Order: sequence, then C-alpha cells, then structure tokens
Amino acid sequence: MPGAVPRGGGADTPAHGTPHTPAHGVPVRGGHPADEETGTPGPERYGPAGGGRRVPGPRRRAEAPVPATAAEGAAPEEDEETAAARGGMGRTLTGIAAAAVTTCLALVVAGQVTDGKDDALEAHAAQGAGERTADGSASRSDGRATPPSPAPEPTVRPPTYEQLMTRQFPIDPKLFASGDFETVPGFDKAPGRGAKHRYRVDVEKGLGLDAGLFARAVQQTLNDKRSWAGQGAMTFERVSSGEADFVITLASPVTTGKWCAKSGLDTTVDNVSCDSASTERVMINAFRWAQGAETFGPKAMYAYRQMLINHEVGHRLGHNHVSCRTPGALAPVMQQQTKTLDIDGIVCRPNPWVHPGS
Repeated sequence: MPGAVPRGGGADTPAHGTPHTPAHGVPVRGGHPADEETGTPGPERYGPAGGGRRVPGPRRRAEAPVPATAAEGAAPEEDEETAAARGGMGRTLTGIAAAAVTTCLALVVAGQVTDGKDDALEAHAAQGAGERTADGSASRSDGRATPPSPAPEPTVRPPTYEQLMTRQFPIDPKLFASGDFETVPGFDKAPGRGAKHRYRVDVEKGLGLDAGLFARAVQQTLNDKRSWAGQGAMTFERVSSGEADFVITLASPVTTGKWCAKSGLDTTVDNVSCDSASTERVMINAFRWAQGAETFGPKAMYAYRQMLINHEVGHRLGHNHVSCRTPGALAPVMQQQTKTLDIDGIVCRPNPWVHPGS
C-alpha cells in the first residue's frame, strides 16, 4: 500500500511514490532487503519474521547490479564460487591431459632408449661374434675378412699289405722279448699243386710287431709262382692247430740266437736268421724282418722280406748256400744276401726269388 512502512524497516517512503533507497545506497529487489554481504534475500540470513538477529555467513563481495537485458532473457551470470569450481575442474582436466601426454612421451622416450640399448647390444654382439648373413657366412663389423671354413678332413684309410711290406719298423737289435711263443690263428689253404707242406706260424710274445702281417707274408711269398711252389712241385698251407711239418717263427734277436744255437748255428755275429734243423722251427730274426739289410737298403724292404722267407724255408726243404758266379747277375736266393752281395770280388744284384724269371 502507498505510504505503508516496509517490514523489517521503519524508515518513511518518500513522496510522489519514488522507491525508497536505503541509507547505504543498495537498491531493493523483489520487495526484500538484500544482504549487504552476499546479496541473498533476507529470510535466508535473518531469523524468524525477518526481524530477528542477523545470522552471519561467509563474507563475499557485494553482487553487481544485473543489467535489464540479462534479467529479461539472458542466462544468469555464474557467481564466483561456481566459476571457481568450473575453473578448478578445467585446470584438473588440463592437468590430467598434460599428465597423460607426459606419460606417453615418457613411454616413447623409454622405447627409443630401449631400442637404442638393443641396437647397441646387437652391434656389440656383432662385433664380438659376427653376424650371420643369409648365406651362412659371418660378417664382422671390424672389416676383417671372414676366414674360410676348414675343409673336411679326408677319410684316413688303413695302409695296405703292400704299403706295410715296404715300411721299416723300430726295434732294438739286442732285443729279448719273452722267450714264449704264440700261434697266429687262422687257416690258409694250399693254393697250388704238388706236395703239400703244412706249416704253422708262431710269434714271440711281447715282440711288438704285426703277427698277422708276418703270417700273410709267409703264405703269399711261398706260394708265389717265382717261389718254391712256382714249378708246381709243391704247395704250402698254413694251419694253426693240428700237425705241421715245420713252424716258421718270428723271434727277437736273443731268442733267435738261442734257438739257432740248438742246431750249432751262431746268428749273434751278424744278427741273422736260421733254420734250426734239429728243431721244428725256422727262425726269422725280428730285427732283420723290421729293419732289413744294407745289401737291399731301406727302399727294398718288400723284396728283402721275401728273400728272407724263401732263403730260410729253402734250408728246411734241403737247400744249402749257393754263391753268385757272374758279375752283375741276380744273386741266387740261397746266397747269404743279408751279409753280402760280393763273393770273392764278384758283385751280384739282390734277388728274393727262386725262379726270378717266372
């Protein structure tokens, strides 16, 4: 009503209906006094009926007047608390985004560092051991040429009989092995015609020479067409058990001397072999078998061994020594070729065979 005194006030309304302006100059909106501190209508800050004691709240700055255009249709202006909250949320989101970007960058950098370490390790390994290329060769980072792969070693084949028969074997010229004999096992059938001579091969124990090679040499030499069986009058058969006509024995120099002495023969002077006729043994001196003689030389070991067998078995068959009578001719197989090829100034050539021209 005109002229009425507003609630909670007590001040008079000015004349002519002009709005009352409070003493502090704050305009009145909505018919309620505004809080000078916050601009919030009175009932929210005052006690019952608006006339009680004012309840203090947080201190805020006075709200600026709202323009008419904003009051009529524009969106209400956010107060500072809402703006602060929105700004804080923005800053939080911005911080989260920045942290995410930082994390991604850290991961990328870490990956690059890891890749760099891996590259360094691979380079180091390549330097030390060489990298394998597609063709299997090793490439070295120091620029040195890769050494070629070693060629496979050739297959080593055992020496043949003929090769072994040309070799000399080490032996002491004064060797004494054991004095005991061992029969070489096996059987070699007589290949020819005529009277069959059965023999056995014994080798002194502890001699250290190839017993099998010796037994093979005896059988092949005696049955050669140039040997005693060459004319078809006889043939030779090796046995290792049962009855034998004689025993061809390979023995050390000392043992050979002992067995030859049983038949009145001295082999110690020239370290030679013998047919111990009073016994069953044809003695082959192991020193001569292994080393040969100067008359044949080291290059004719094969021929010397053939002569040695033929000569001593010839004694067992009843043949005595024969000397060469024609200078430059082949010496007879029954000549003592181990000792010399010069008999009474007649020099002959070494010969291992009974029938050298066959």
